[in-house]
Amino acid sequence: MPVEVRLVRLLGSISTTTTAYTLARLEFAMRHPELPSPPVIDRLSDASDGALRERWDQLEHQLEAASLFLRSIDDRRRKRAVYDQSFGWLQRTTRELDQYARAVRWVMTVEDGR
Repeated sequence: MPVEVRLVRLLGSISTTTTAYTLARLEFAMRHPELPSPPVIDRLSDASDGALRERWDQLEHQLEAASLFLRSIDDRRRKRAVYDQSFGWLQRTTRELDQYARAVRWVMTVEDGR
């Protein structure tokens, strides 16, 4: 499968998961108004190589901020002493985005090496 096709599929998956993260973020913030809101992760405007290269670094920084936020919440909650579904959903979508982000970075590295 050509690199471009893989990249377009990955970007589509990232877009879908970013939407899920946004909903999880909203639910978490509504259930925990005493805590800071999770960081925003922007959605790519389209699944194109241009949009990716223009905004990828920013999206990686936003994802890193979301991961740091989750770790800080884990620490505050004493490593999930009480399970919270909104936190679990936020954590799952963030992990999924991280996996996709690693794959995109790999594809970009391979493509740039050609």
